[in-house]
Amino acid sequence: MSIARGAALVYTDGRPISGFDASFRTLATGEFLFTPLPVLLMAAVYLAAHFLLTRTKFGRYTYAIGGNEEATELSGVNVRFHKTMVYAFSGLMSALAAVILTARLNSAQPIAGIMYELDAIAATVIGGTSLMGGEGSLLGTLIGALIMGVLRNGLNLLGVSSFLQQIVIGSVIIIAVLLDAALKKR
Repeated sequence: MSIARGAALVYTDGRPISGFDASFRTLATGEFLFTPLPVLLMAAVYLAAHFLLTRTKFGRYTYAIGGNEEATELSGVNVRFHKTMVYAFSGLMSALAAVILTARLNSAQPIAGIMYELDAIAATVIGGTSLMGGEGSLLGTLIGALIMGVLRNGLNLLGVSSFLQQIVIGSVIIIAVLLDAALKKR
């Protein structure tokens, strides 16, 4: 992550790139049947990921690796390959999010997205995914992401400083992790 951020800063000389074509901005500002395109893209990604995780061997292996990596390996699953594919899919989804954010802002900023990884972790934990592995659902993650979005938007509307927002988000993550650990002990 540090290498990629550094490369982006070197490539752009630390300056934002802006002035994209209007057709590119349509990705973030366009509508289809009165529905914003980013919402439609999110729904398409969700449905594809849901199908992948619940209806394919790859999805079963992914949950198995999260539950007990060693047992999955002993079952004959190529864990290294599947973990690599999960990371590749995650990177592809991050790239899609970056393209939509760039279209929305009409600016590609080399430092955009810093600390978004923390929001992603918070969304998954709030959505019920255990940091210990083996538990979680895509629907829970979607709900967690919506909660994080409402929380962040609400704090912005209330005029809470971005510094204090980081404290609130960090506190939410700590509370969610502590709740997860307490429920795991039961």
